[in-house]
Amino acid sequence: MSNTWFVAGTDTGVGKTAVSCALMAAASLSGLSTAAVKPVAAGCDEEGRNDDALCLMAAMTEELEYSQVNPIALQAAIAPHIAANLAGKTLQASRLVGLCRGVMLGKADVMLIEGAGGWRVPINPRETLADVAIQLQVGIILVVGMRLGCINHALLTVEAIRRDGLQLSGWVANQPGPRMARHEENVETLRQMLPAPLLGDIPFLPHWDATEAANYLKLQLLIEE
Repeated sequence: MSNTWFVAGTDTGVGKTAVSCALMAAASLSGLSTAAVKPVAAGCDEEGRNDDALCLMAAMTEELEYSQVNPIALQAAIAPHIAANLAGKTLQASRLVGLCRGVMLGKADVMLIEGAGGWRVPINPRETLADVAIQLQVGIILVVGMRLGCINHALLTVEAIRRDGLQLSGWVANQPGPRMARHEENVETLRQMLPAPLLGDIPFLPHWDATEAANYLKLQLLIEE
C-alpha cells in the first residue's frame, strides 16, 4: 500500500481524472505498472459507464473490469449522496473501502483512488468521501485547479486533510482552462504555503494527452526509486 494514493481536488472540475491519467502515464514511462479506482461516479450513461472511469481504464496498465474501476455508477450528474438517493441506493464508506482494497490486492506498482468533487463531498448524512481515505490510511495527492480562489481552496483543503490525520504526499497545479492571470505568482504562493512537494505544473492543453501531460510531472518526488 506504500505506493497507493488518494487523488483529491480543491473542487469539482479541477482535473482530478486528467492528472490521475498523467500520473499513471508518467509511472508507465518509468516502467511501473498502474491501476486506478473511482469508487463512486455520478454522471453515467444508460449503460452505467462514466467518462472519467473510462479514461482511467485507458490510462492504466493493468486490465480490470469496469465494475472494479467504478463499482458504484450513478446516472445523475449531481452530488453522489443525492444521486444515490434518487437511485434507491445507500453509500457507506466501509463498503467503498472494501471495494478499493479488492483492487489494492493486485500487483500494480502504483495505485490511485480518485475521489469525487472536493474533500468534503457527502456520501450519506454522516460520512463524506474523506472517510474512505481516512479508513484506507493512504497518502493524498491534491489537484489544485489554477483559477481565481485556488489559494484559499487549496489551503482549506489541506487544513482539512491534516486535521483528518492524513499526509499530503504532493500536489499538482493543473490549469483546467485558459491560463489564469498571475499564474506563476499563484503557484509560487502555494509552493511556499503547502506542506508537500509540487509534483508538477500542467498547463492548459487544448487537445488533452496524458503522455504529454506526464512530461510536466516529477514522479521521482512521489515515488522512491
